[in-house]
Amino acid sequence: MSDKEKTIEALQFLVTGLSANSFGHRIQSKIFAGLGFQALGDKYAAHATEEMDFVEQFMDRILDLGGEIKQEAQEAQPIFDDIIEFIEHDYNVSVEGIKLLNEMMDSGIFDATTYDLMKVYLKDEEEDMGWSEQQLDLIKMIGKENYLTQLLINGVPAE
Repeated sequence: MSDKEKTIEALQFLVTGLSANSFGHRIQSKIFAGLGFQALGDKYAAHATEEMDFVEQFMDRILDLGGEIKQEAQEAQPIFDDIIEFIEHDYNVSVEGIKLLNEMMDSGIFDATTYDLMKVYLKDEEEDMGWSEQQLDLIKMIGKENYLTQLLINGVPAE
């Protein structure tokens, strides 16, 4: 059975964390574009926008449930100049985030509407994690320099 207050609390947790993560992706997009990897910068800028779209949906759901949206502080996150280190970091964040989302969904606190929203968000996160995993596998196969050269010549591989 769903629990409205726990649902609002979980959604607020996601609003706070995901908005910070989105801003981190926006920063990384600027750094990568500044390094000459415009396609990668564009990819992470689009990803940041996509994350903020989910933040807005979560905020709308909080309001639908009669809750209050809060602006909460978030700890500073690392910023990377090394593209490979960032992809590894982002992959690990995705793995932990997906684990947490699954735990939330398994907890039974969500009503049907919120649960459906979480399913869509989870699918998106799994796709993001899969892309990062694919990039890391490619880096292992062809090496860092060849991977970075490929990014410069061909742009970012599709998701």
